[in-house]
Amino acid sequence: MGVVVPQKQISVRGLAGVDNVSDLKTNFNRHLHFTLVKDRNVATKRDYYFALAHTVRDHLVGRWIRTQQHYYEKDPKRVYYLSLEFYMGRALQNTMVNLALENACDEAAYQLGLDMEDLEDMEEDAGLGNGGLGRLAACFLDSMASLGLAAYGYGIRYEFGIFNQKIVSGWQVEEADDWLRYGNPWEKARPEYMRPVHFYGRTEHHPDGVKWVDTQVVLALPYDTPVPGYRNNVVNTMRLWSAKAPCEFNLKDFNVGGYIQAVLDRNLAENISRVLYPNDNFFEGKELRLKQEYFVVAATLQDIIRRFKVSKFGSREVVRTDFTCLPKKVAIQLNDTHPALAIPELIRVLVDEEKLPWENAWDVTVKTCAYTNHTVLPEALERWPIDLFQTLLPRHLEIIYEINQRHLERVASLYPGDMERLQRMSLIEEGGMKRVNMAHLCIVGSHAVNGVAQIHSDILKATVFKDFYEMDPHKFQNKTNGITPRRWLVMCNPGLAEVIAERIGEDFIRDLSQLRKLHSFVDDDAFIRDVAKVKQENKLKFATHLEEQYKVKINPNSIFDIQVKRIHEYKRQLLNCLHIITYYNRIKKDPNKQWTPRTVMIGGKAAPGYHTAKMIIRLVTAIGEVVNNDPVVGDRLKVIFLENYRVTLAEKAIPAADLSEQISTAGTEASGTGNMKFMLNGALTIGTMDGANVEMAEEAGEENLFIFGMRVEDVEALDKKGYNASEYYNRIPELKLAVDQIAAGFFSTKQPDLFKGIVDMLMHHDRFKVFADYEDYMKCQEKVSALYKKPREWTKKVILNIAGSGKFSSDRTISQYAREIWGVEPSLEKIAAPDDLK
Repeated sequence: MGVVVPQKQISVRGLAGVDNVSDLKTNFNRHLHFTLVKDRNVATKRDYYFALAHTVRDHLVGRWIRTQQHYYEKDPKRVYYLSLEFYMGRALQNTMVNLALENACDEAAYQLGLDMEDLEDMEEDAGLGNGGLGRLAACFLDSMASLGLAAYGYGIRYEFGIFNQKIVSGWQVEEADDWLRYGNPWEKARPEYMRPVHFYGRTEHHPDGVKWVDTQVVLALPYDTPVPGYRNNVVNTMRLWSAKAPCEFNLKDFNVGGYIQAVLDRNLAENISRVLYPNDNFFEGKELRLKQEYFVVAATLQDIIRRFKVSKFGSREVVRTDFTCLPKKVAIQLNDTHPALAIPELIRVLVDEEKLPWENAWDVTVKTCAYTNHTVLPEALERWPIDLFQTLLPRHLEIIYEINQRHLERVASLYPGDMERLQRMSLIEEGGMKRVNMAHLCIVGSHAVNGVAQIHSDILKATVFKDFYEMDPHKFQNKTNGITPRRWLVMCNPGLAEVIAERIGEDFIRDLSQLRKLHSFVDDDAFIRDVAKVKQENKLKFATHLEEQYKVKINPNSIFDIQVKRIHEYKRQLLNCLHIITYYNRIKKDPNKQWTPRTVMIGGKAAPGYHTAKMIIRLVTAIGEVVNNDPVVGDRLKVIFLENYRVTLAEKAIPAADLSEQISTAGTEASGTGNMKFMLNGALTIGTMDGANVEMAEEAGEENLFIFGMRVEDVEALDKKGYNASEYYNRIPELKLAVDQIAAGFFSTKQPDLFKGIVDMLMHHDRFKVFADYEDYMKCQEKVSALYKKPREWTKKVILNIAGSGKFSSDRTISQYAREIWGVEPSLEKIAAPDDLK
């Protein structure tokens, strides 16, 4: 395979020097023979994958050790990114890209008679996330390493990640994601750093402080995964905790004669890291989830404090004891409220264990912590019942009460007599069941609070957190999300990366703002031709993949119209469905017209308990069954539900897309990051003025996106007036027809009332106002079809979009976090490679 890689691709993919290739082959064979069991003399494809993974990993280890040594000697301020999700995907190709080994590995594999893509397909996705929030954390790790920050990602090593989605008779069926079944070559267990984590028990108040006693202990066992920066020899660490029962678990408690049961009960403790909760933008107040949240926080803070104490001194005896300088050496970023317990836990450690006065401990905590908000949807906000807290974390509840009392005293002094404000701003929500509002805890306990796109940050200040903004305006910031151009361009779309590099050099991979230089090529015939050619190649490759998997003939000259994201009412996959049905009806009504052919692809997982989302999937598959088998329509319209959408499928689909669907109701999608991936990979966007779409339109020119629908102000006005779906239903004949077809069972002849629930929701309680944007969406889609008929003009808009996508690199995002929140300076310097010791 290495031989067929055209010579010009060498720059972006690293040099395939003869020495490199020969070393790789030697090491590959060494690993293969070491890996192979004596009684097996035939290697499987999986053996070859593991041999290659270990060969590539060898190139990381020296850099990894050196990087950590370098931090130890320099003692920089360290950044701790706390997240319950890290949606990493596969590591092999990303590691080869960042270490400039891709060409050499291709060539070595080719000389050994192996197909690199076949081997890469053996790797399991590390699916330890639900969607945007978890994938953002993964992009941030890549950028922090590439910018030379002394940063650590901390989370949970779930034994089972996001479920695998199977579509059976049109329905989603979940399957456990047993991703560790064959072992994970990228992780290293670190039992020497095992830490105890306490639950339950009670508190005792003594003159010399508070003790938390009679607790149950679970051990946190860390697994480290290397995070390589882009060609700078930096390798940072992602440390994920796994739950282990202590040896004496249950054996010491009144358990005479129950030895077997006591050993079996160890599972209860170890269940903490068993499975990722599969909800996206939805809060499920289960005890196991709260345990997970405290587990990661307690283990991580012990690690942070241990490292703070011994840094630079090279021995466990000499330690830093002055905790007032913790904020000079440590920054903790909370990825949403899931790790919010870091705030009371840090106070508990400082006050109860390190014996700091409350005022000092509070000052240190606020200066150390910062909070990123990811959503304004009320059903997503974490509000934990007080009685659950009381049982599981009694000391933390006391600390939260104390924080709240001092906070409310400050509110009362600033706004005397304003009782309603006190109630609104309390960390404890009264009413039916008393609850802890975790977002309020995060705001009060952090020195910086940020939204993830400008419009989202503005909405936070104007609505959800208005009271807090009025009291502490200096805390509130915006940090528009970004994506790593390594995975989301160089790795998944090497053809496009190459035609860009031929025009402007390859520095854009480190500094994506340089894509602006492509403005000079917007009228360049050769460049226009090259960009269009790469897109067509990507489409053909993806079409082949689809035809193999779905047995549907794909027209590669059709518009590849793609909406991939979690299935949720606010993301309005139903609006997309209404367009598909209307387009189908138009073709049927006038089959001899020259319709612009389309292949509409919708993909994404529905949370297992989210009935409406599962029905939306069933509707998409039902529409596909009708449309794809209608001979009148032929290849002018196809509908495909992309099964088991995940990082690895995104890497195939996004480079092949012509049209990116970003159609949430204005004011509901905090940012979106898929939108940025499509833009960078040469798709045009049809979207509302929501999330980062607003800034994408700003960067590329609104005339180069297909923007439609209500703005946030229009949605607010419609809420005031009252949204009445039947008004639109009765006024717009094509909408009425489509809705009636769904209701009457046109797409479900065997179960005519299958979709009655969806229609009832759309007509009577649609929070996201699908019908209100239908008309404008249809008009906008007509503009899409018209422009696609003019390939040169279409491709010029594509180029303007790519040229405008530089802002959306996570390198820019992380540089802003570093300077404006963490107080550290990013750097593009290389550190010495292990073989450059001289």
